[in-house]
Amino acid sequence: MITEYQRKLREHYIAAAVMPAPEPWRLVPDYRIPVGGLTGIGFAVHPDSGHDLVMAVSGAGHGLFDAVTGERIARDRDPDPDTSTPDASPDLTCPGLGPIEGTRVHIAGLFGGGLHSGTPDGWLVDVVSPEWPHDRVILSTDGPPHEGPAGGTWWHVFHSRHSQLHAVGFSPSGLTLAVATSSDLTLWTRPQCTQPR
Repeated sequence: MITEYQRKLREHYIAAAVMPAPEPWRLVPDYRIPVGGLTGIGFAVHPDSGHDLVMAVSGAGHGLFDAVTGERIARDRDPDPDTSTPDASPDLTCPGLGPIEGTRVHIAGLFGGGLHSGTPDGWLVDVVSPEWPHDRVILSTDGPPHEGPAGGTWWHVFHSRHSQLHAVGFSPSGLTLAVATSSDLTLWTRPQCTQPR
């Protein structure tokens, strides 16, 4: 049995429609990148452009995406079976590819691990499940997301209706927000760290 407070909180989240993230966040072009059998993601930095990179690990191999443009910049369809999943390493890493070859990337997803839940300048991301197993991703600032109406200090930016949510979080720079499900990768980016509105 749930309390009256829990019932109201559940209704609060159910009532919030999916909405665009606020400025300065923007969806990356072709933002819903199909990655069948995705098991986890991790972040790196492009050594030349300085852009955040997102490495996706799936049953079909490894892919590396530019988090600003959404472009896939490297792909390994046949990674070494001994290192192809993060559980093969005690620190949940996989070898980098393309411009980050020779480095290890921490992967969060089905095998464990985690991504940043906040940014240095105060943005937060949470996952709520008022209608489990359908998870909702909440981007917030200026207080907890269960206070006030959606669109004020919190935004319901993603609803996982058709695929299982595997990882959600910010890049270490705080300039990228990634949502990884069992079927796709969704990215938001912003040009620089700015104070939340």
